[in-house]
Amino acid sequence: MEHACTIGTGSCKRYDDPMPTLQSDQPQWRLQTPNPDQVEELVRKHGVSQLVAILLANRGHEAGEPTSAHLAPNLQDLHDPMELPDMEIACERLARAIENQEMILVHGDYDVDGVTGTTLLVRLFQHLGARVSWHIPSRFDDGYSFGEHSLRKAEEVGAAIVLSVDNGTSSVETIASLKAMGIDTIVTDHHEPPQGDLPVALAIVNPKLPTSRYPFRELCGAAVAFKLAWGLCQRISGATRVRDDLRQFLVDSMGLVAIATVCDVVPLENENRILCHFGLKALGASRAPGFQALLEVTQLKGRSLCAEDVAFQIGPRINAAGRLETAGRAVEVFLAADALQGRNAARRLDDLNIKRRELERGLTEQAMQMAQPYGEDPDSPVILVGGQGWHQGVIGIVASRLVDRFDKPALVFGFDGEEGRGSARSVPGFSILDAMHAGAEFMGRYGGHEQAAGCDLSEANLEGLREAVNGEARRMLESNPRGATCLEIDADVPFQNMVDSQMRQIDRMEPFGQGNGQPILLSKDLRLAEEPRRIGADGSHLLLKVRQGSVVHKALFFGAGTRVKELAMGRPLHLVYTPRWNTFRGETHLQLLVKDMHCGDSPPLVPSR
Repeated sequence: MEHACTIGTGSCKRYDDPMPTLQSDQPQWRLQTPNPDQVEELVRKHGVSQLVAILLANRGHEAGEPTSAHLAPNLQDLHDPMELPDMEIACERLARAIENQEMILVHGDYDVDGVTGTTLLVRLFQHLGARVSWHIPSRFDDGYSFGEHSLRKAEEVGAAIVLSVDNGTSSVETIASLKAMGIDTIVTDHHEPPQGDLPVALAIVNPKLPTSRYPFRELCGAAVAFKLAWGLCQRISGATRVRDDLRQFLVDSMGLVAIATVCDVVPLENENRILCHFGLKALGASRAPGFQALLEVTQLKGRSLCAEDVAFQIGPRINAAGRLETAGRAVEVFLAADALQGRNAARRLDDLNIKRRELERGLTEQAMQMAQPYGEDPDSPVILVGGQGWHQGVIGIVASRLVDRFDKPALVFGFDGEEGRGSARSVPGFSILDAMHAGAEFMGRYGGHEQAAGCDLSEANLEGLREAVNGEARRMLESNPRGATCLEIDADVPFQNMVDSQMRQIDRMEPFGQGNGQPILLSKDLRLAEEPRRIGADGSHLLLKVRQGSVVHKALFFGAGTRVKELAMGRPLHLVYTPRWNTFRGETHLQLLVKDMHCGDSPPLVPSR
């Protein structure tokens, strides 16, 4: 069984953005202890290994039908798209526009979610012979979501309908202007609605509206666009069961939805798990020239795809276009008409991603130095830093790096003269958006999610925003304090059990992601099978070969090169890791991705909860 989760042993090129490590301020380890009776019941009823039963129990699963559905996703379990708010109104208007050859402008956004959802709908309208144009705003010139640029584009193409993807729920003023121009707006979105009035759109298809009765509210933007496409296909087919060509279109389109579902970090449960499971298969099997070219440039072609391939290979390349140039470059990949066009477009994305990594490295170093005092200050639960000329295309990634380093929410700003934009990332269980509400008077436009948000800011207001956000954060943490950092471990696994057959059992838990995290395992009392090696261009990573008895595995520890001094041949070594398949030069083996390590007689375990 070949997987594409590859880690090359010669040149750490598996990840564009390596997973955060725990090389400094090392946490204690805590072993989860699920109910033994629950574990045994899962083994008995679902035929899984003891380890997989533990993983299921740790993620809240009990024996029964929901767990069966989790282990074997079924397309029949997807919810009826017509249950979404305003879906019938939206589908009727779009069907009429197609019939009357009215121009439809699909209005996306510059992240992966907006790009993939836009592509999905444009491809559908092209398939249906509709008049369609598309628009992705510039991160630098236009900002997030709707604005004056939306009005200009709608007028330029002669749009009768503006159809949003992954935005629009809060765009009250712009949608009012579109209505005054005689243009209907249909919003498809998944963001939380504004605290005040909703826009005067013809339809707002959003599972998070207060009036929504949709059974699952955690869809990403591209998934909502997929639901609209499905509903429209039903409307055109005149039946719940859509005609064959449209059914095939929807199945193929789940590849785009899978990319967005993984990269937008929505919970991989319920419909999201189904869409991602089948979407990864559709992505690998797609014959579209752009898909094929993207798989070639990421060295994923011909392999079974996992969620991490999307998160660390495909997603960063799509995002690089919007971060450094225009996200329209990514749409061009997916809409490529032939192989040559697809390859050229995919190579452009790859080049932009290389530039993005270079920019990010330099800016992260500056931001780390600036953030250090706030990171160590208990009265600053949120880190806010920024600088002149900081590239606004990578500040979100840098914010994530600060979160990883200091275990605190972070807002990073890039200023160009007096004005700038910021990007926020948070820690689990803390809503950065709620904290930002307290600083509304200092910001221009702002919005987002509990875990990620953005805003416009004048540099002169940075200190005021810092005080307001941190004041609110302190109040929030008083009523809901965060515990000390602790590395939560799923199971203590004897190393002789970590073999290929066990890994094939773990594969039943795929796709992994938000809400269905990868297994984090502990194996104790190992030994180095050979001297550890520092690898990577700057020696920042560790490559180990570890053994216990006859079982030997390679283990890769990202960002831990300086910890090589902790290791010694013959000393007991305890590893916390995630197991995965490594395909390198055509051969597939089990390999370990290390989360933390400890040399000595006993690991730093603390009592379970």
